[in-house]
Amino acid sequence: MHLSIKIIMASFQRLISCIFVLFVLSLAFACEARVLLENNANDQGFVGVNGAHFELNGSPFLFNGFNSYWLMHVAAEPSERYKVTEVLHEASSAGLSVCRTWAFSDGGDRALQISPGVYDERVFQGLDFVISEAKKYGVRLMLSFVNNYNDFGGKAQYVQWAQNAGAQINGDDDFYTNYITKDYYKNHIKKIVTRFNTITGMTYKDDSTIMAWELMNEPRNQADYSGNTVNAWVQEMASFVKSLDNKHLLEIGMEGFYGDSVPERKSVNPGYQVGTDFISNHLIKEIDFATIHAYTDQWLSGQSDDAQMIFMQRWMTSHWQDAKNILKKPLVLAEFGKSSRDPGYNQNIRDTFMSTIYRNIYILAKDGGTMGGSLIWQLVAQGMENYDDGYCIELGKNPSTAGIITSQSHAMTDLAHLVKI
Repeated sequence: MHLSIKIIMASFQRLISCIFVLFVLSLAFACEARVLLENNANDQGFVGVNGAHFELNGSPFLFNGFNSYWLMHVAAEPSERYKVTEVLHEASSAGLSVCRTWAFSDGGDRALQISPGVYDERVFQGLDFVISEAKKYGVRLMLSFVNNYNDFGGKAQYVQWAQNAGAQINGDDDFYTNYITKDYYKNHIKKIVTRFNTITGMTYKDDSTIMAWELMNEPRNQADYSGNTVNAWVQEMASFVKSLDNKHLLEIGMEGFYGDSVPERKSVNPGYQVGTDFISNHLIKEIDFATIHAYTDQWLSGQSDDAQMIFMQRWMTSHWQDAKNILKKPLVLAEFGKSSRDPGYNQNIRDTFMSTIYRNIYILAKDGGTMGGSLIWQLVAQGMENYDDGYCIELGKNPSTAGIITSQSHAMTDLAHLVKI
């Protein structure tokens, strides 16, 4: 009798334990479902533009964001995908809601496009994963189609492919004018925009997780400093993108250098031109918003922090004025940072620099939303020291920087509810 009672009691305790485990699991699933629903709440609808401001579901959309160009490259190796998840999770926790990254890798290591029109499905599935994880964590993406530089292939790889096909080409800047390179590039655009995501079950052009397409990372043209050649290329390619997809926003990827259309603005440039024209290039109607980049420690190398900041404030203000008054389109500071490789660098210098830039972004955004947001360069995951270009930030190891980023995220989100449009 005593043994039977013990058996009954043990069975009862096991039953209670099972019920408790099931209860805890149900709570966990419910919490996870709630978090995912909250993260995806803003994913109902595409980000759009209305005049000189961004909109989402009829309300102003302002953001704090980041660059992580390496996401697809890393995700091409399934065993490394946890790094993508880590960065997106940490970014989302810090309130960062937009990420800019590459949708290209032309030739070379882990190439997406192995040769013209030939793609590695394994790498493409890495990009599928990036988009699905971004959706999971409520982060919208700005996806770039090609690089101006040789990293990950870029326009030089397109030129080499065209030369291999028998094209008579004088230099890499023929990328903008040669019909073969332009056809290769258009084919790549079409391949990306119409891609069916093997994880989400959606084509990219139908996925509102993607905020915008970018024509090129920092286009430059040494063969024509006027900006006219790049202007013709932007017009042709922007029209092509919109013929495939009129749901998503489109931007060029420019640094913001002024050209011949407004000669007096050339004085704002850091002493040279790069063959683009911030005004005329962004007046193209198919381009939905303007971008600028800023690397004062490179552009004004050797000058004091104070001198660099004076330039930075003038750079931002002049472009904001032109975006508001001439372009009448939103403006994004799409790349900026402070290098740890600068002489005399310390964490406090970077934090002070970021705080000042963020404050300026907030002030400019407060006036009608023309300044839509900014994207710090760049966030990395733990154990990615080989990717460190001097600008890398690992949020888990930089609590002071993470705090500054989080504060800006909250400020921009709150401002979106207050800004008058």
